[in-house]
Amino acid sequence: MNPDTKLFLAASAFAAFLAVAFGAFGAHALRERLPADLLAIYRTAVEYHFWHALGLLAIGLVAEMLPGSVLIKWAGWLMIAGLLLFSGSLYALALSGVRVLGAVTPVGGLCLLAAWATLAAAALRA
Repeated sequence: MNPDTKLFLAASAFAAFLAVAFGAFGAHALRERLPADLLAIYRTAVEYHFWHALGLLAIGLVAEMLPGSVLIKWAGWLMIAGLLLFSGSLYALALSGVRVLGAVTPVGGLCLLAAWATLAAAALRA
C-alpha cells in the first residue's frame, strides 16, 4: 500500500470515528442543552463530517489506483482542511454560540468543493 493511501485511509477512519462520537454526543448530551437553532447547526456539522469522511475514504482508495498522483494528494489534503474548517467551525459555533465563527465555514466549504473538483480532475486525467 502506498503512503498516500495509508494516510488518507487512516485519516478517513479517524474522521468517521469522530463523526460517530460527535453525533452521539450531540444526540445524547446536547439535545436538552442547546437551543434549537444551535442544535441544527451542530447536526449540519455532523452530517457534513460523515459525508466527507466517506469522501476521504474514496480518495484513499483512488490513491491506491493512482500512486504518486499529485491531484489525489491535493484532493486528500483539501478534504482534510475542509472537514476541519467547515465542520470544525460549525461545531465551535454551536457549542460556544459565538456567531463570528461562522465566518470560517465558507472557507471550509470552498476547500470541500475544491477537493471534489480535484478528485474529478484526477479521475479524468488518469
